[in-house]
Amino acid sequence: MSSSPSPIETEALVIGAGPVGLFQVFQLGLQEIHAHVVDALPFVGGQCKALYADKPIYDIPGLPRCTGNELIERLEQQASPFKPTLHLQQLISSLKQQADGRWLVGTSNSTHFLTRTLFIAAGVGAFTPRKLVLPELDAFEGSQVFYTYPSYQDAEGQHVVVIGGDDDALQSAMTALKQGAAMVSLVHRRASLDASAELQEAFNQARHAGKLHVEVAQVQGLDIKKSRLYGLKLGSPQGATIDLACDLLVVHLGLSPQLGPLSDWGLDMSRKQLTVNTENFSTSAPGIFAVGDINTYPGKRKLIVSGFHEATLAAFGAAAYLRPDQKIPLEYTTASPRLHRLLGV
Repeated sequence: MSSSPSPIETEALVIGAGPVGLFQVFQLGLQEIHAHVVDALPFVGGQCKALYADKPIYDIPGLPRCTGNELIERLEQQASPFKPTLHLQQLISSLKQQADGRWLVGTSNSTHFLTRTLFIAAGVGAFTPRKLVLPELDAFEGSQVFYTYPSYQDAEGQHVVVIGGDDDALQSAMTALKQGAAMVSLVHRRASLDASAELQEAFNQARHAGKLHVEVAQVQGLDIKKSRLYGLKLGSPQGATIDLACDLLVVHLGLSPQLGPLSDWGLDMSRKQLTVNTENFSTSAPGIFAVGDINTYPGKRKLIVSGFHEATLAAFGAAAYLRPDQKIPLEYTTASPRLHRLLGV
């Protein structure tokens, strides 16, 4: 640690910024416990935004119907009085208990936390981009190869290739076009696209104007010269080989959940899920709690509303763990002056 920045010291670290992770932040805030939050995605929302952002949800109490996006927006608003510190696009890479009982947690971005309590709200795992099965591409990640369109990237004069056929893929192609790319190519395994009608219409207009083109093919190889990516070798459904120039490659093949190193942390597990004490949803390690789809116990149901219940009891458990000499009262947001002060109402 001598050559690395000092770890961020905190009372609570939440792994996962999905609906349960956000509600965990809110419940911790009611206990006057500030939280840092780490998530592998570049945005808050977890599965709700990654998989069903615009699909309706009907089983959230008090909300007869809301989309994944709407639910996340409400949860962000609810947690906002407690000002959680977000650390996005980072995977948890290490966990080690210290002599004083705190947990040293490291991320893929070389960020380190020294936390007294840890809340694992990782759902079915960290959602990470599906990659092309071409190991040679790894060397170009962050310079020529991206799995989300880089906001800092200027595509002017470059040959930009986008892999995929969903909204994100079409949006990346249109962004590159607006930035003045010399050529924009969309590569998709099928002729039909999976994007919204509005986005497809704008995309097709640009395509008919000759500003971008589509290749129905799959990537089979790379053209690399002097440690630089110059092009892709594509295979068409008819068996033809297509050489395609490429300065900047943006890959949109969807997301997949990865359990990651969690299974190596020595916590009690059953069928790749963390076993917990349902009194406070603590795991087998002191100071570590698990809420949402990542945990298991008799009668467990993988529902968002179940995760909200778990996060509530976990926050009470954390307060008792952090302040063993204090009584943790049950207060109601309708009447408690302390809670009103915390919420700013």
